[in-house]
Amino acid sequence: MSESLVETIVKRSRNAQARYEANGSQERYDRAAQAAAWAIMEPTRNRELAELAVKTTGLGNVPDKITKNHRKTLGLMRDIQGAVTYGVMSDDPSTGITKIARAKGVVGAIVPSTNPAATPANNIINALKCGNSIVVAPSPKGVACAERLIQYVHAEFNKIGEDPDLVQMIPAPGSKEKTQTLMELCDMIVATGSQNNVHRAQTAGTPAVAVGAGNVTVIVDETADLADAAEKIRASKCFDNATSCSSENAVVVVDAVYDEFISAMARAGGTLVDDEKGIVEKLWPGGHLNRSVIAQDADKMIAALNLDVPEGTEYIVVPTSGIGPDHPLSGEKLSRVLALYRAPDFETAVEVTRTIQMYQGAGHSVGLHSAEDSRAAILANAIPTSRVIVNQAHTFATGGSFTNGMPFSLSMGCGTWGGNSVNENVNYRHFLQSTKIIREIPAHEPSLEEIFEEYWNAAGQ
Repeated sequence: MSESLVETIVKRSRNAQARYEANGSQERYDRAAQAAAWAIMEPTRNRELAELAVKTTGLGNVPDKITKNHRKTLGLMRDIQGAVTYGVMSDDPSTGITKIARAKGVVGAIVPSTNPAATPANNIINALKCGNSIVVAPSPKGVACAERLIQYVHAEFNKIGEDPDLVQMIPAPGSKEKTQTLMELCDMIVATGSQNNVHRAQTAGTPAVAVGAGNVTVIVDETADLADAAEKIRASKCFDNATSCSSENAVVVVDAVYDEFISAMARAGGTLVDDEKGIVEKLWPGGHLNRSVIAQDADKMIAALNLDVPEGTEYIVVPTSGIGPDHPLSGEKLSRVLALYRAPDFETAVEVTRTIQMYQGAGHSVGLHSAEDSRAAILANAIPTSRVIVNQAHTFATGGSFTNGMPFSLSMGCGTWGGNSVNENVNYRHFLQSTKIIREIPAHEPSLEEIFEEYWNAAGQ
């Protein structure tokens, strides 16, 4: 029965997309994307969605979700403003190739409970901008938020006479069976969330844009501005209660500034708790992350971990040295808990970071707080990572910022290191394809000498 329902939804979506593309224009695509953006950004709706997200998922906090809904959507709209997604994208006389923008069809969007409004909104906007329709498959906890968001999108569509069937969702109750059917029937999958969902998306037989696991490690070296680094780590670590895949999970500090940096973190709300065994037992009771700690406000986290810490503590810092499955602090914690590693020098700090990334989070991103810009290139060549974030609050920088050039996104591709086909921030270009018109041009056939002369001189013929 559920499969039949999904089939009906996808059929309606496919028919709507065909009409949208057949009667499309850049103006129409842009207007539909603007409507979807305003559906989440209008202040009253934004607050309602943020409150509903926290109430129904139990994750994050309302003020930060309001900020996320606004800034992520505003940044995305800035990125796509003026982008050509309909008609002739480029026409190059030197190659004789004209590139025509084409939609991908029906997008199936698998979205997580950590961002039940911002992530589907991002996907909806990208899909509409590129001439697609979209069907959202929220996590069970994210159903109510997705329903409300799509109601708001449809309300905006009603103002401009747009087809509501362009934006639909798999109705409650959510199930793996319904999601699987959607993934098999749609034309493109975009999957964000658990690695189980990502694996299913990448093996569904439908082209998929999926992302890898986060487990951000940042290095603080002896040249860093320690107060600035501590404040940026605090702001990033605590934002939306560490729900982001870009939240710092470990910091590696070189010996020369170790004690001074611990003091800087303390002044910025990070309290050292030198009890690795006790924290591990409380954070992973029975081997599973404690739901009373995951993505909770500081006071709730402190109570759940039964800690006696100074007033004003916003997150805790736990010294450790172990890395791997027997040392869970070295992995993603989805909470205001930061693992602390000590290294004698920068070179060792790089090795520690690499080992952590090889265990979990490969391909995602790492951070560096340093006055030596050349050290970023060392990290970029030594670590299996797609992004090296330099002297920035990691959560805000990785997914696009108004102070860096990364595309605004809530989905970070991790390349082959993370088992993904893409290693960019997922953006509108991933929702678009093209048809090429190829015309004949004057021949440009090189001689053997042009190609091989340098090689012959070195190696002989």
